[in-house]
Amino acid sequence: MEKEIGKNVSSGAKKVKRVESEKKAKPTKKTAVKKTAETRAVKKEHAAADRRVAAAKARAEKKQEKIGEKAALKQAKLEKKAEVKAKKLEKKQRIAEKKLARKELLAKKKAERLAKKQQKRAEIKERRVEKRAERRARKEMLKNETKAEKQKRLAREKKERLALKSKKHEARERARAEKRKAREAAHVRKAEERKHKREQRTERKRTPGFGGWLAAVISLGTACLVLATVVTAGAIRMNDMAVATENSYRANLYEMVSASEQLDDDLSKLRISAGANEQRLLLTDILVETALMESSLEKIPVDEATGTDISSFVNKTSSYARTLLQKLASGESLSKSELSTVTYLYEINDQLYHELNELTTLAERGAMRAFMEGKSGKVSDRFAQMGQSVAKGAEETLDAPFAGGGNVGENRLARFEEITSSEAEERAKQYFEAYHVREVKFTGETITNEVSCYNFVLTDENDVEIFAEITKNGGKLAFFDTYEECTTKNFDLSTCDAIAREYLSSLGIGNVEAVWLSDGGMVANLTYTSLEDGVRIYPETIRVRVCEEKGRVVGLDAREYLLNDEERDLSARLSKSEAQSKLSAGLEPYAANLALIPVNGQETLCWEFACKYADGEYIVYLDASTGEEVRIFRVLQSAQGSYLR
Repeated sequence: MEKEIGKNVSSGAKKVKRVESEKKAKPTKKTAVKKTAETRAVKKEHAAADRRVAAAKARAEKKQEKIGEKAALKQAKLEKKAEVKAKKLEKKQRIAEKKLARKELLAKKKAERLAKKQQKRAEIKERRVEKRAERRARKEMLKNETKAEKQKRLAREKKERLALKSKKHEARERARAEKRKAREAAHVRKAEERKHKREQRTERKRTPGFGGWLAAVISLGTACLVLATVVTAGAIRMNDMAVATENSYRANLYEMVSASEQLDDDLSKLRISAGANEQRLLLTDILVETALMESSLEKIPVDEATGTDISSFVNKTSSYARTLLQKLASGESLSKSELSTVTYLYEINDQLYHELNELTTLAERGAMRAFMEGKSGKVSDRFAQMGQSVAKGAEETLDAPFAGGGNVGENRLARFEEITSSEAEERAKQYFEAYHVREVKFTGETITNEVSCYNFVLTDENDVEIFAEITKNGGKLAFFDTYEECTTKNFDLSTCDAIAREYLSSLGIGNVEAVWLSDGGMVANLTYTSLEDGVRIYPETIRVRVCEEKGRVVGLDAREYLLNDEERDLSARLSKSEAQSKLSAGLEPYAANLALIPVNGQETLCWEFACKYADGEYIVYLDASTGEEVRIFRVLQSAQGSYLR
């Protein structure tokens, strides 16, 4: 029973399985739709999975690229760092090589310098040996030298020294002349350039239109062209003549500018110089330059007052230079006060030079031509201002009142006949007969203060040189100077006064009075004026220098005396007491004289009073006709003597 039931169940189960299998074998429509959706979902999932894989792969590739870039950048940095390091090493190597080369060069130069020093020492030693041998040979020669041979040798050696000195002087003069010519040429060239530029500007402003000019030319015809050519040629010739004339006028002014510039340089150097030799050379050059300035000033038509002011400054500078040369010749040195005076002269001349230079640069041609023809205008006004700026003299000038006044009125030398240079040489020998002159040399001509002179250099038996000027008119001794050494005081001022008077008498100059005496070192400086009927004639001033060691005259300046020597009417309206009553209260006169003095280029008769006031001394000049004050000088004292201010 039990087995049958089991079988029956088994057959039912099989039936169920069969039915299910059939269902599976034949799906329904619903089942098919469901299955299709499932398939699509699977495909979509697969596609998404593929995309994720591709994105992951892309990210991996990008990451790999970044890693590669970083690696490349790192490699580039490493390479650059290595390159910089290599460059630094190369630079260090170059620097080291350069240092080594410099060290080798310095060592080489040091060795060369050492070799040169050794060679120089050897040459010096050799020269010393040669000089010793020469000295020994010279000593042997001098031992056996006869008197005649000695005289010949001394003459030969002196001639060689003079030739060398002459060559140096000529070289300096040539250099100065070339410099002056170059400066003048530059001034002329600049003036021509300015003129050309002005003419060009004028032509640009006034040139008519081309059409009008062409029509005028066509209408005028050949006859007008010929006439225009003739007129133009005449105008060009007239213009050339005017330019040539004005250039000659300017040349005189350029010469004065050049001399003033050289004087400016030498005064500037002198004020800081401390060496006697350099000071002596500079002072000598200053004497030459003041003479050139005075000569140039004579050719420029300035009025009398202006000419007197500038000429007075130039003369005072020259006189002070001579005074300093005398002091240096006596073996003394220049004091601070004297160098201060040099600075003062430099400041005045520096102002004069710059004003002259500005005048030559800026003055128009018409104004310059009018001035040179004696007409008043801008140029003459400018010169008047220059005269006022230099009218004030140096604060310490060792000289007499009105010294350096120059010519007053007519030139009295013009009345004498002119002599030749050979005749002047004979006169020079006569004037210096007592000086044992053995050689006379003609050195040229100068024109200063209207005095035309022949220049001579005379050499005495002791090889001392004397510079002398003999006037062309009359053959008078106008000036001489020598800088022989005077170191011992054997003669006092009164004895020197007697020596100077005796010397003046030998020149035919008598009846003089000493108005100023000073003792500059071992040289006495004495100033004399002519004395007519008891009246001091200051325009006729003579300055004399006497060596206090040898008791002989070593310097003379008689140019003002020769220029102004004449007879005059010397009658005073006021008496001494009447004039004295017009003195300022407080002045105590202790001496009085009638004196003829130069005032603005004219001679004025005055009463001269030497007065005391408190603790000071003054010299007062009152007009002998009106009693008005004309000039006042203050008398001061210094180590070299009295001076005026």
